[in-house]
Amino acid sequence: MRKRRVQPTSRTWLRILIGALSAVSAIAIAHHSTAMFEWGKEVPLEGTVVKWEWTQPHTFLWVQSQRQGATAAQYALEGMSPSWLGRRGWNRKSFSPGDKVKLVYYPLKDGRNGGFYVRVTLPDGRTLDALPQRAP
Repeated sequence: MRKRRVQPTSRTWLRILIGALSAVSAIAIAHHSTAMFEWGKEVPLEGTVVKWEWTQPHTFLWVQSQRQGATAAQYALEGMSPSWLGRRGWNRKSFSPGDKVKLVYYPLKDGRNGGFYVRVTLPDGRTLDALPQRAP
C-alpha cells in the first residue's frame, strides 16, 4: 500500500512566513536600540581623530581628548550608517588620524568615554551633521 503525502496548505505557509518575519523584525529592532545613549543630551568635545571607520551597519569615530585638568582620554563614538551619512556629505575620507575636530555627541548612560556623535566640525570649519536638525 502506498502512503499519501500531505501537502502544506497555504494557511500553513502563511503562518511560517509570519513567524519568520516576526523573529527577524525583533532582532532588527533590538539591534537599532539607542537605549545605551542619553539621547538628546548634547555634550561638546574637542580632540584629535585617532581612527575613523566607515563600516556597515554603523560608522565609528575614535577621538583623543584632554579636558581641562584631566588626563587625556580616548572616546569611542558610534554613528549612523555610511549610506545615511553619505547622503549628508560624509565619506570614508571625512577624517584622517591627527585631524583636530570639535564635535557634539550623546553620551553613554554608564559614564564611559563614548557615545553617539551628532555633528562634527572639521579643521577647515565645515560642519557635518549626522542627524536631522531639530527645530528650535
